[in-house]
Amino acid sequence: MSSKKSRGRRRGGKRPARERSAGGVVVRGDEVVVIVPTRRASDGSRVLALPKGHIDPGENALQAATREVREETGIVGEPVTELGETRYWYRRDGQTIPKSVCFYLFSYVEGSTDDHDDEVEEARWIALADAQSELSHTAEREMVARAAQYLEAERKDR
Repeated sequence: MSSKKSRGRRRGGKRPARERSAGGVVVRGDEVVVIVPTRRASDGSRVLALPKGHIDPGENALQAATREVREETGIVGEPVTELGETRYWYRRDGQTIPKSVCFYLFSYVEGSTDDHDDEVEEARWIALADAQSELSHTAEREMVARAAQYLEAERKDR
């Protein structure tokens, strides 16, 4: 008999497959677009987040991030660079699900935040500096900080 915890294991000892998603940090000047998803946090509170979602079959992470940015924010962005990957676990139906999200930096091209899909209650622009403290999830605040560092380095190189 094993004394190891079986966190997230299903019957038969198999771990649930890691969910893979992709998302974007879309920048326009010194602003970043954020969303308030219709789905609430586990405590019922509103969430302030970056646009992200599942990678569909046949898509790579960048394609999924581009699509999710457009669907969830109404914004078309031009990919600039990969920012990194976040990894976490969440609970669904009594199971612990591992998840990874690959984030990309995008520059604003066109579009309106009024044109978001029905999975989003609100999409809006906020100051890049404010997003580093106001986003609900630590990992997403870190992605915005990475974007800001990248953009600052680019400005200095010009």
